[in-house]
Amino acid sequence: MLLGRVVGTLVASRKDEGLLGQVFLLVRQLDLDGAETAGSVVAVDSVGAGEGDVVLWASGSSARQTEGTRDRPCDAVIMAIVDSWEVGGETRYRKTPADGEWAS
Repeated sequence: MLLGRVVGTLVASRKDEGLLGQVFLLVRQLDLDGAETAGSVVAVDSVGAGEGDVVLWASGSSARQTEGTRDRPCDAVIMAIVDSWEVGGETRYRKTPADGEWAS
């Protein structure tokens, strides 16, 4: 599993039948300090994430293990929206209802 931030959406009006009804989001990978890395991916959203959300995502064969992606042709899936994380006892991120910004 990897940490990422949803940075956008993707619309594909023509797609494989196995992807009909799926929502595609653009995810930028994050490091443990919350900084965006150079990597990004198009992922199927299985949890109702939105732009700006910090998420857990998986790629490869693991992406086809959620209920919504089982046996579908996808290589990346968002499977959780992150509420908070700590590293070494220090809070690195805490989502707030108002802004979802990084903890300071």
